[in-house]
Amino acid sequence: MASRPVVQVRSLEGESTSTLPLPAVFTAPIRSDVVAQIHKSIAKNRRQPYSVAENAGHQTSAESWGTGRAVARIPRVGGGGTHRSGQAAFGNVCRGGRMFAPTKIWRKWHVKVNQNQRRFAVVSAVAATAVPSLVLARGHKIEGVSEIPLVVSSSVESIKKTKEAVAALQGLQAHADVAKVIASKKVRAGKGKARNRKYRQRRGPLVIYGEDKGLVKAFRNIPGVETANVRSLNLLTLAPGGHLGRFCIWTESAFAQLDEVFGTFDKPSTLKNGYKLPLSKVTSTNISDVIASEEIQAVVRAPLGGANTKRQITQKKSGLRNRAVLFRLNPYAKTQIRLALAAEKAAKEKKGKAPGHKTEKIEASAEWQKSLLSA
Repeated sequence: MASRPVVQVRSLEGESTSTLPLPAVFTAPIRSDVVAQIHKSIAKNRRQPYSVAENAGHQTSAESWGTGRAVARIPRVGGGGTHRSGQAAFGNVCRGGRMFAPTKIWRKWHVKVNQNQRRFAVVSAVAATAVPSLVLARGHKIEGVSEIPLVVSSSVESIKKTKEAVAALQGLQAHADVAKVIASKKVRAGKGKARNRKYRQRRGPLVIYGEDKGLVKAFRNIPGVETANVRSLNLLTLAPGGHLGRFCIWTESAFAQLDEVFGTFDKPSTLKNGYKLPLSKVTSTNISDVIASEEIQAVVRAPLGGANTKRQITQKKSGLRNRAVLFRLNPYAKTQIRLALAAEKAAKEKKGKAPGHKTEKIEASAEWQKSLLSA
């Protein structure tokens, strides 16, 4: 069995101290379609129910005037002396009326998600964090980071001060991503400004730990930085917005537990009952070489009509517009056209000598007038 690749464990100053074998979860299939679908469903489970007031639009004693008064039968506000009296009420077309189909808090807010699909999405998101191109494509600033995935010694779990946490990020060359978050802070567009979410900003690094010894409180006040326990990784933090490639900083203890948490392709997980990592449907993404391989070609039948026969793509042409197609469909059409052209030419030659021609009519009328004068 081939040995696994190793990952360097960095100190808080960024220096390599030891190595760890790469967990099998980083070689799992990366399925962006699964991640996007599951993220969309899981995100719905965090929504807060909302609805309009139950009595909205009905807080008036309006009654219909009935028929015979040349007005619509919509309920109308009673009383007098104000502009409100006589106005239509209650209906969704009325000013101050209720909305059509008022929203209710018992709407179906939550979506059930298959547990195996949820785990598949988490595994794909974890595997994508080890691909530098995906991390860069997501917008993280990792140009100065020595290695992806970035593994730090477990001493970072004992940090209790935010000042020390910022110094650790600077030592790991990961603070550039935090600076990007700070610079991205903008006032939200829309009514969210009045609903306790005035600002919006980008996401920064995700620090994944094995045991919290003060790390959570130390990192929680740094803009964009989030923390997560390796035993309860969440897709919403691993792939915010359903987009793969979150920049993750792993502690040494958390990185060593990944095989125990997710298992391998042969050995099931110890925390998730009987769960093994999903296998890729194909090991090579170069499908052209797979089809052209000797093993495939040995069992594939030869194409009909010979190996070098190509499908002839012919353009359909109409006999009404194309003479060549017309003559192929009706060989006598050429003679018909020739006879028609000859008849048309003869008719033009004869047209000047016809008795009904304009010049002859003028001459006939002139002679008739002369005969009248002589009489």
